[in-house]
Amino acid sequence: MRDIYLKDITKLYGGEVVLENINLFIPQGKFFALLGPSGCGKTTILRLIGGFETPDSGAIMMGENDITHVPINQRRVNTVFQSYALFPHMTVFENIAYSLRLKKFDEEVIVRRVQKILKAVHLEHRMHKSIDQLSGGQQQRVALARAIINEPEVLLLDEPLAALDVKMREQLLIELIDLQDSIQTTFVYVTHDQTEALTVADQMAIMNYDGQIEQVGTPQEIYEFPVSSYVAQFVGKANIFKGVLRLNGDAPALDVEGLGIFAVHIPQKSTFVADDRNVLLGIRPEKVWISKPTTDGFSNHMMGKVESIVYHGPATQYKVRLKNGELLEVFEQNEEHFPKAKIDYDDEVNLYWQKENAVLLER
Repeated sequence: MRDIYLKDITKLYGGEVVLENINLFIPQGKFFALLGPSGCGKTTILRLIGGFETPDSGAIMMGENDITHVPINQRRVNTVFQSYALFPHMTVFENIAYSLRLKKFDEEVIVRRVQKILKAVHLEHRMHKSIDQLSGGQQQRVALARAIINEPEVLLLDEPLAALDVKMREQLLIELIDLQDSIQTTFVYVTHDQTEALTVADQMAIMNYDGQIEQVGTPQEIYEFPVSSYVAQFVGKANIFKGVLRLNGDAPALDVEGLGIFAVHIPQKSTFVADDRNVLLGIRPEKVWISKPTTDGFSNHMMGKVESIVYHGPATQYKVRLKNGELLEVFEQNEEHFPKAKIDYDDEVNLYWQKENAVLLER
């Protein structure tokens, strides 16, 4: 296996720039997710790696080899699309074996390799079924098996679960993780669904509406330490406050108009930090503690009135109107069957958070 490196890639369609000077490193053997809104260019990146498109400038490297102009059939790269593109007149076995037969493999080798792949995708008992006898999830497994039967160095997945229902999608996400872990092929997974990306990825890249890469990192790094308000709000949810930074020695704080002054944590990497600087503060809804009675032990406190309550089973979502008119969103884990202080509509509540659980963002 080899790393993939997109170097200064620019791609135009009909004179319109889709990607401009994109640089992206995809390490070998990883489950890498490309996450971004529809139309941001993530599928174009996939098609460039697969050889379906050629960049207008820049290079695509696989290890030490420049594959920018290498034909599709000479790249050890396979693709699974949203549409399964299976042969309806063939059985599951024959669909998966098709490419091996084209390459004139011995029948004994074909049978052995197909049976191994069928076991990996949990379809060993469906090998003689026709495609129209399979569920959507099973058809997707056949498409995956057919893509990996040739042992590609890279498997590209373009929103492969988009047509499935939620429960089937959740099941196949786990199976994809197990499959990638067992065969150790580099997976590049394109999606606009943050939950999918956070679930499957070892590493991920976040793209914005302009087709630029905002941040690359592990799911935890990106969720806990977003580098911009765009990333904070696109990956998960975030309460964003505008304020002025006050560097008071060892007690830096953010002055938020209409709300007060709040203690902040400043990581060493923050290059934009300066006294009297306009910045943003991002707080994840689940990092906020909501309570009717007052409590101690938190860095920050504010109050508000409950406007919305949505029960989600394991958690309850609150929207609280603050005294400056803004809404704060809170996710509270439902840990007790009968909480002592039930929160209701129009209740005045206390909101707390630790300074280390909020992130400063450049404005």
